[in-house]
Amino acid sequence: MGKKTKKAGKGKEKTEKKTAKAEEKRSRRDSKKLSPEDDIDAILLNIQKEEAKKKEIHIEDNVPAPSPRSNCSLTINPLKETELILYGGEFYNGNKTFVYGDLYRYDVEKQEWKLVSSPNSPPPRSAHQAVSWKNYLYIYGGEFTSPNQERFHHYKDFWMLDLKTNQWEQLNYKGCPSPRSGHRMVLYKHKIIIFGGFYDTLREVRYFNDLHVFDLDQYKWQEIKPTPGCLWPSPRSGFQFVVYQDTIYLYGGYSKEVSSSDKKVSEKGIVYSDMWSLDPRTWEWNKVKKSGMPPGGRAGFSMCIHKKRALLFGGVVDMEMEGDVMMSLFLNEIYGFQLDNHRWYPLELRKEKATKDKLKKNSDGRANDMDIDSKIKVSERENIVSSDEDENSDSDETEMAGGVKNISVNLNKNVKITDGEQVSKPTKKFAMQNSVLPEIVKPCGRINSCMVVGKDTLYIYGGMMEIKDREITLDDLYALNLNKLDEWKCIIEATETEWVEASDEEDEEEDDEDDDSENEDSEAEDDSEESGDEDCNMEVSNGGAKSVGMGDAVAIIKGEGKTLRRKEKRARIDQIRASLGLSDSQRTPTPGESLKDFYKRTNMYWQMAAYEHTEHTGKELRKDGFDLAKSRYKELKPILDELAILEAEQKAEEAEAPETSTSRKKGNKKNKLSAAK
Repeated sequence: MGKKTKKAGKGKEKTEKKTAKAEEKRSRRDSKKLSPEDDIDAILLNIQKEEAKKKEIHIEDNVPAPSPRSNCSLTINPLKETELILYGGEFYNGNKTFVYGDLYRYDVEKQEWKLVSSPNSPPPRSAHQAVSWKNYLYIYGGEFTSPNQERFHHYKDFWMLDLKTNQWEQLNYKGCPSPRSGHRMVLYKHKIIIFGGFYDTLREVRYFNDLHVFDLDQYKWQEIKPTPGCLWPSPRSGFQFVVYQDTIYLYGGYSKEVSSSDKKVSEKGIVYSDMWSLDPRTWEWNKVKKSGMPPGGRAGFSMCIHKKRALLFGGVVDMEMEGDVMMSLFLNEIYGFQLDNHRWYPLELRKEKATKDKLKKNSDGRANDMDIDSKIKVSERENIVSSDEDENSDSDETEMAGGVKNISVNLNKNVKITDGEQVSKPTKKFAMQNSVLPEIVKPCGRINSCMVVGKDTLYIYGGMMEIKDREITLDDLYALNLNKLDEWKCIIEATETEWVEASDEEDEEEDDEDDDSENEDSEAEDDSEESGDEDCNMEVSNGGAKSVGMGDAVAIIKGEGKTLRRKEKRARIDQIRASLGLSDSQRTPTPGESLKDFYKRTNMYWQMAAYEHTEHTGKELRKDGFDLAKSRYKELKPILDELAILEAEQKAEEAEAPETSTSRKKGNKKNKLSAAK
């Protein structure tokens, strides 16, 4: 369509209509601030009043299992290794968020839950941290979310629970960390150590990398500040923190990077896969070099210590595919990290391996066809070169398993979910269905689950995963004997959870937003003569950046034919790299890399992605993986070639610039050096 001509007198009328609509929308938002479901201060005050009514400790024996939840804390009772202590967590049903402040104690031998209600209990929270020491449980921080997710409250309170008396006490001491959630907390001797986390005010999100220590002997807080020039991890949340002897290990994490261009603000999620070691005697950080077969980048995983190894479970990998599709792989594989020689390895159960070998031999016409995991294992061994390759671990800990066998099988393949009306109580058990390997029991892939070790047994509880556009919050409990490494045991099966579709009110708000975007588009069309390159941004959906062709990408960088300054061109180059996810080496060809070499280097990644959605194995899986890699390669290769040319031009211009503008820059040299300090 051609550009509409402006009619006299219409500008004022249009402005008045827009102003009236903005006022109406603002009034609606202001009224929402006063609604009971969004007034977070009133909610917490009511909770506090209810807590004040409690006069004595009440313990209910043999109660039903806790409701489904994620981001809760699960701790081994230091006085009894067969008792698990569960506190807090959250549940989202598609419409509302429920945050819990209940305390459960679970006897593994009796398989019985106890619900403990005590006066002066902490307010409900999720994404907090808990550690145990002597006969006490310590809890710090976390967050409370309003039911409609419009408001967040981050805690900075510090609580102590006497495990003998079930009595809570709040510890108020000066120098505690700022309010946060998503942080991590560990116990080293008589010291509680806290690192990182984030603080969300809706207007801004701050990620932390500060280090705080609470001395349990002296009851004092201390902040450990970095010295100039020292190594220090970047700000993050959702990482894992574990202690082994006199070393504390930090692995992975997540943060968001905010960038603004062309009057638009965008957020880019960063998933870390780096590892750091901290010496609690000197408070010095050092980076730990990866060796062996480390896990791929992921978010939301769990981690704990058993003897000389750290165990990593679960997590999610998000991938942008063709057609504006975001694929999320929820993983249920286990990786081990040998703490004495710093080697990673996938952990495969003996019974699982024997079962798979048996099925492979009995399969029709496939007895001589090498299993896909064996090939992956061989290729991984050929590609991995480590300086300490001659070091050997215990035989139980060095069994190498391919990623495809251990990746998660989506919950809809293991459980039956009704699509009818919402269920008022999550009591109906899921019906197990046949899977690819029916004889093997294992947890489904998930994020934000609880994982602890007690009496050489690994326990995994709860968490969250997705089926299509539904979030499935879990309440299952699995156990694994880490000495035998033979099989998973499902102690508590997952129950069905309700899912409520978006309400009419939310649909109306979305319609309002659509109307606003249409008005903005109309104004942009009218004002296109004044801002020639504002329509060159990539379209972004809820699932991430859309797939763009070479012409679109080059147009974005070049500014639709407009002459750009070097700084603007560099910004556009960075923009297209971020939008296409070119920093992900598993999904991006390197300069000059052929399709064959690209797939050889990344075949495990693409086969894992294909397996999650096709369930194929053998040659079919390899073909599916190759097709995904080929599609990505063909999509990116022309853009990468054009980017290489543009970056070469950019460097040439930057090299010529000092010679052509030396005299003009002399007057500004002092100011620029001062600003760079």
